Amino acid sequence: MSRNLSVSCSPEEAWAALAPVLAGQPRVRLSKDAGKSYPQKHERNLTEALPSVPAAVRIFGKDGTCAAIFLDFDSSVAGRDCVQADVRAVQIWLHSVGARWIEDYSPNGGRHVYVPLAQRVTFSEARDLVEALGTRYRTLDKTPHQNLLHGCMRTPGSPHKRGGYQELAMSLSMAYDIVRRPNGPTVWAAMTNDLAAEIKAVRALRMEETFTPGSSDAPATNQPAGRMSRTMQVLAQTGLYDTNRYATDSDARQAVIVGAAAAGLQLVDVERRMLQGTWPGLASFYARYAARHRLPALRRDWMNALTYLSKNPANGDRNNSVRRSPTSQPNTQALGVKGSNQIPNPDAEHRFIRTWRSALRIREVNYHESRTGMARRMVLRALGEAAHMTASRFIEFGVRSIAVATGLDHTTVGLHLRELRAEKDPLVTLVEQARGTKGDLYMLTVPEELKAAAEDATWQKGKIHALRPVFRELGLPAAFVYEALENSPGLSTTEVVAATRLSRSAVHEALDVLAAWNLINRDAGRVWSVVAGTSLKQLAEHFGVLEAVAAQIQRYRNDRIIWREWLAKNVTTVTELLSPDDDYPWEIFEGPPDDWSLSDMAFGRAG
Repeated sequence: MSRNLSVSCSPEEAWAALAPVLAGQPRVRLSKDAGKSYPQKHERNLTEALPSVPAAVRIFGKDGTCAAIFLDFDSSVAGRDCVQADVRAVQIWLHSVGARWIEDYSPNGGRHVYVPLAQRVTFSEARDLVEALGTRYRTLDKTPHQNLLHGCMRTPGSPHKRGGYQELAMSLSMAYDIVRRPNGPTVWAAMTNDLAAEIKAVRALRMEETFTPGSSDAPATNQPAGRMSRTMQVLAQTGLYDTNRYATDSDARQAVIVGAAAAGLQLVDVERRMLQGTWPGLASFYARYAARHRLPALRRDWMNALTYLSKNPANGDRNNSVRRSPTSQPNTQALGVKGSNQIPNPDAEHRFIRTWRSALRIREVNYHESRTGMARRMVLRALGEAAHMTASRFIEFGVRSIAVATGLDHTTVGLHLRELRAEKDPLVTLVEQARGTKGDLYMLTVPEELKAAAEDATWQKGKIHALRPVFRELGLPAAFVYEALENSPGLSTTEVVAATRLSRSAVHEALDVLAAWNLINRDAGRVWSVVAGTSLKQLAEHFGVLEAVAAQIQRYRNDRIIWREWLAKNVTTVTELLSPDDDYPWEIFEGPPDDWSLSDMAFGRAG
């Protein structure tokens, strides 16, 4: 098929006719940076309406399968001439195996070829075929089919980052006929048979490569009860595994099932994660069965896993506690004098912390809507949440604990703390600098100028949140907007702007992001409310945020070990030297409640 300049259609027509049929699931990612990236937080429901910015549809569905093979020929690799030569060679090959395809081209000379399939194929099958084709054609970009969670591509009609659109190289009627009568199983068999040698070669090469999607090397059957290994979680999400360890998809899926059972999950938990798309990698391993047979196959594997664990109890019951207790408790000072044995009055501290929260709400207007201002607001929230947890206005957590609680880097946290305590009439005061293994000791302070207003203000209901895990992905503006709607349901957009003190453009984007993930909705009266049925925890798991948090915590654990070793070798009086502000023993745990925030992980409370 060659580009047909005599027959044209509008971008809107091409998008509406083809994008919903080619996509692996009805989701699309928008690029807000002119086509440079397509982040997960900007994912939306796929509709027939053409987006105003570059848009890429998801290649794989929640079940880990795809409805079409997406071949992306990149002109930046070797130029337009090489792209045209490769596309022509692919067309000849597709014709030889009896396949029908759709082609479009980009303003920059790149080309896309789509091969619709009547029978969806698994992530592993699609990846093998595209990688095999990549050995033949230099300009073919294999990465869209190598990522189950984030693989996406622009389809005909999508705006392009350089201006213009993805334009069909054929008539729309011909392209639409192809997606309505896609290639059958015999064509797929012919494609894979012709590429058998290349597929074998790419699989062999994969066995030679170092596999590093997760940091844990321990098998699932050796994990303590209540905790799946990070390797098993990544495998369930991505479908990627070490082929030297698991010979087949069946071996890999059984390892995930055993790991889930050993961790204390129930069968319904695994089913939910598969059906909702949280574990598309695991779902893809069952895609070889007909849809009606997939859950029964999962149940058989589950019973086999339980039988295995019953015969090997040491592999599943080494630790009966889902949440291990911290090795030590945070050090909170008594009211008033350093070193005093006086015990704080819990009621008085509770009243003070609530009053301080009122002062924070009043003062927040001074922190403009820039990213720096939002980060400082989040640092103050983390300090407030830590005070609630310890029932004291005195807080002795290092910057690394606060970094985990806020989703920031610990050096950034240190900078914000210095600026906050240097303010005129600050909300937080440094009582004692860190020494040895002790973190900085801070005290929440209600400035005199705010005291009367803060004491008269009505206490805000509920807990104060630092950054809840899902908002590491969705962003700080979304966190503040969601919090405002939690506290005051039924706000208009204008009222949300006033409540959050963010710019109107930031609020509009945050509302779009939250609505796209069904965290909020707008009723007929055009007011926004939180969707109670959407779980923040499940969405964070879907985004893989907990993996990023765990990696940050592990990095800080290593820092702490190195620092203590240095102290042991070089210091006789530990308290004489400044510490790296890393005094708290972070705790990783599974199954936090929906109101859990990163502070619960950083400060050691599971809710």
